[in-house]
Amino acid sequence: MSANRGQWSSRIGFIFAAAGSAIGLGNIWRFPYVVGENGGAAFVILYLGFVALIGLPYMFGELALGRVAQRNPVGSIDAIKPRSRWRWAGILGVLTGVGILSFYGVIAGWTVGYIHKMLTNNPGGFEQFVADPWASLFLYALFTLLTISIVYNGIEGGIERWAKILMPILFVLLIILIIYSNSLSGSGGGLSFYLNPDFSKITGSTVLAALGQAFFSLSLGMGLMITYGSYLSKQENLVTSGIYIGIFDTMIAFMAGLIIFPAIFAIKGNMEAIDASLRSGPGLIFKVFPEIFSQMPGGIFVGVLFFILLSVAALTSTISLLEVEVAYLIDEKGARRKTIVWAAAAVTFFVGIPSAVSQGGSDFFTNFGLIPERFAGPDFLSQMSFIFGDLALALGAFLLSIFIGWVWGADKAADEIARNSPFFAKTRSVWMFMIRYFIPLVIFLILLNVFGIFN
Repeated sequence: MSANRGQWSSRIGFIFAAAGSAIGLGNIWRFPYVVGENGGAAFVILYLGFVALIGLPYMFGELALGRVAQRNPVGSIDAIKPRSRWRWAGILGVLTGVGILSFYGVIAGWTVGYIHKMLTNNPGGFEQFVADPWASLFLYALFTLLTISIVYNGIEGGIERWAKILMPILFVLLIILIIYSNSLSGSGGGLSFYLNPDFSKITGSTVLAALGQAFFSLSLGMGLMITYGSYLSKQENLVTSGIYIGIFDTMIAFMAGLIIFPAIFAIKGNMEAIDASLRSGPGLIFKVFPEIFSQMPGGIFVGVLFFILLSVAALTSTISLLEVEVAYLIDEKGARRKTIVWAAAAVTFFVGIPSAVSQGGSDFFTNFGLIPERFAGPDFLSQMSFIFGDLALALGAFLLSIFIGWVWGADKAADEIARNSPFFAKTRSVWMFMIRYFIPLVIFLILLNVFGIFN
């Protein structure tokens, strides 16, 4: 392996980095709400089942593809099927990473801005805050520089080193906020709402929601796990590592709900007291929660911790998104990491400028409206989120599942996964059936759902 690429120095470093890539803002603002609106613990049971039966088996395939070729998504496909059209599946993965990072970095910048807003006891005015183009661009640039500073130092000295720092910080902040949130008077109603199963709410759309959440919460479909798998030693147990990644991702998403719902019920009394449009996403995090913090005892301090938590979660994702692009340029173009990181980040930053000014800073990008409104809001950021965060991820995952199961071959992929994994040898035939037939079918259903076919 080229020294220019690097390699994970320890299993825990890889697990923290890969889990960090999966753990992001969506775990904190989307997962708890989806759980609450779809039967509470009943949805969690479905979600955990789909993570185990669909998400993890597919993840093993991506990790194996990266490790066997020791290359990025494009290079890994080329190593298996040289000069074929399948390389476009890898290119789609790299472009998806660029697209997601371009708008995700903007939202990540807002979390840093809200640390300052909470410190200065100025939690309101979200619309005015994001409508200021210069403030949004400054915060976006600041978060981009934070991301560069980590990826610049490579796998072991940058991403792995900081994953070992950021993930424990994330966990400690979650514990502190869980204890505080559940100590508030009235918080028990939130726990009941979140944890008591209501199987009457389980419908076909609930099942599809659980499928989509299980799959995309693990950062699958954009070649990220292929990239991270390419830095793995041949002696590493892919199955054990993948299971740990799934556990960490699910645990932190679940812990976020133990903060959010008790706090909401303690201050608001129930979810109905919050407008439906504000119950998830930026509305919940940047509008509802600052208001809740302002009514809590010691709420300013809690608010600062909460937005530090969000910033850390966002950073663990942005460094992995940038690494996909950087790995491609190192492998395929022979670029030096410390030069290409700046160039790659600059291109991505430029792509994200319209998103940064699309919340009122520019009328054109605020009302961009290329994608029909039934799929996404008219602003450029929402449109990018649909194209790359929903559509491209599902399409990329579908193509990669076909490539791993049929073009590379389920038997060869299974050989790579089985290295140093006695447990996998016992379930090898089941996995081969899953990757060839069941997983592509499920991903195809998720892709159809992205287009609203089942709504």
